[in-house]
Amino acid sequence: METSTGKARFDDIYDQPDPRAYFRRLAPLAYEIPHHGQAAFRRAAAARAALDDGTRQPAAVLDLCCSYGINAALLNHDVTLAELYARYTGPGTRRLTTAELVEADKDFYASRRRDGAYRIIGLDIASAATEYAVAVGLLDGAYNENLETDEPSAPLRSAMAGVGLITLTGGGSYVTRNTFRALLPQAGRPVWVSAFVLRTVSYAPIAELLAAHGLRTVADASRSYPQRLFTDERERRYAIEAVRALGLDPADRETSGRFHATLYESRG
Repeated sequence: METSTGKARFDDIYDQPDPRAYFRRLAPLAYEIPHHGQAAFRRAAAARAALDDGTRQPAAVLDLCCSYGINAALLNHDVTLAELYARYTGPGTRRLTTAELVEADKDFYASRRRDGAYRIIGLDIASAATEYAVAVGLLDGAYNENLETDEPSAPLRSAMAGVGLITLTGGGSYVTRNTFRALLPQAGRPVWVSAFVLRTVSYAPIAELLAAHGLRTVADASRSYPQRLFTDERERRYAIEAVRALGLDPADRETSGRFHATLYESRG
């Protein structure tokens, strides 16, 4: 499926009872942005945690567009994205029912849990995906709300009061300033944002909103992070045209056959 712009969508894999279809579909496209997020989010989470004085519960992480809890898996566990691809596309889990996979994944992630793991909550409209992530212990809670159109529920407002870091990898093309406008007023402590956003999308509207809440956004424009291969030539043309329209140079990035993302760090 494609959007009207030419960028492919994969809606059918985002809300399955478990992540096997997700990894099978994205493996041939070398989808890799969560791998880059692993190191970046660990750095950001550690720096944000250093602000807490130890007199109350450490600030939580809110992962936007959390899906099956992949960012949470990589942040809190001794596991790599390559290992997750191997696990969910390989023969070891192929014949398991979802219920059997959930039980196996509980043990899998518990055995790889890092010391000092962060409390992570997720926000995603895909309820089946978040149910899996909570069931296997990747997320401490999840909220299936669309803040592009709706106000946050009372439970989400309460949870947001304890958040200190917001992370984003896969939703930069769909989440706008509306979501951040709904979330930030609910914060009960300083909130930072660490977001990977495709170069085909302007982050300026979100950065402006974050600035209004006292957050300064920085990005290393000289560096980008490969996201995935293009599905076809139409998608390649779309990406090249989109980055040029934003005043960026696609040479050796989008012209090489992959979407690329920029990492934006917003801190007070």
